[in-house]
Amino acid sequence: MDEDVRQLGRYKIVRRLGAGGMAEVYLARGHGASGFEKNVAIKTIKPEHRGIPERERILIEEARLGARLDHRNLVTVHELGIDRGTYWVCMEFVDGADLAQLLRADTPPEPLALLIAEELALALEYVHTRTDDQGRPLGLVHRDVSPSNILVSRAGEVKLCDFGIAKATLLAEATLANARKGKYAYMSPEQIAGAPLTPSSDQFGLGVTLVELLSGRRPFDGDGVFATMERIKAAEPPPLTDLPADVRAIALRCLARHPSARWSSGRDLRRALAEARRAHPVVGPPELGAWVCERLDAAAGPGQDEPVLDRTVTVTEIHHRAEQAVAPPPTPSPTPSAEPPTPAAPARGFWARLRGRPRRSGREDPEPE
Repeated sequence: MDEDVRQLGRYKIVRRLGAGGMAEVYLARGHGASGFEKNVAIKTIKPEHRGIPERERILIEEARLGARLDHRNLVTVHELGIDRGTYWVCMEFVDGADLAQLLRADTPPEPLALLIAEELALALEYVHTRTDDQGRPLGLVHRDVSPSNILVSRAGEVKLCDFGIAKATLLAEATLANARKGKYAYMSPEQIAGAPLTPSSDQFGLGVTLVELLSGRRPFDGDGVFATMERIKAAEPPPLTDLPADVRAIALRCLARHPSARWSSGRDLRRALAEARRAHPVVGPPELGAWVCERLDAAAGPGQDEPVLDRTVTVTEIHHRAEQAVAPPPTPSPTPSAEPPTPAAPARGFWARLRGRPRRSGREDPEPE
């Protein structure tokens, strides 16, 4: 956004939250009678893309589509406006971070990872079954289920966002030169091949995300964009030996090469994830929110009121500050006259305590390393 633009419509711009390939998102504040204030997110097209009808149409269609969707696991779209030739979309502000940012520091404990996946499956079940006013299926496919499009709030809410390519994939991802490797790592084989997409394509993206949540790695990553795409097109079943047997079966079915071999519906996938969660300690939004707060607080720079993850910073800076925040102090070398060092106290954070809790059934677990 231009430096001299401090307001769009009736919303006052506070600061930038982030940017993608063709759009940027700002924290803004709406004002009303008797001192009423409300934080919102404002999405606009980057200056270099303004005035290009194809780019503007993507934002407009995203707003129109978002206005038809109303679900707890989707970011709510409030309105579409234009100010001094700039189109903008006003959306719900989610006080937290996207999953890609949160995963840079560490993966969540398995119970929280399964909770996130189940909430995403619930969102996709809703999206895939939407109908128009006459009851006809809309046939929606998100096409970009990936951690950067998954917001997790400090209150433990999980929300899928960015429907900008739901009906305009070719416009949003026009050239490989503008592609981000991470996005292609979550595409289904049929999406890479340019074939017609069904809701099962979104299951593939959820499967990749689930594996990353649990293991910290993506199952088909190669040396570069094209190597990753070739691995996805082949879709050889990844070993996933570090995942519990039941969770591994869920992920492998999501990652099947042929859409017909995946889950028959989002509802079946959600139920399988819910059943897998039954073997773990009960967790919900409060526990997930506690993990998010600890990740954000750990990544906050010294003396800052807001977390680094909520600012525009480099990945290197995020890693550096997160490591400084969570790294244990060095153990001094003992001297002959010194007392034996006191054992370090276990981590007190909720997510660390939860990680060490046993599963609640006798299901097969991977062999310890």
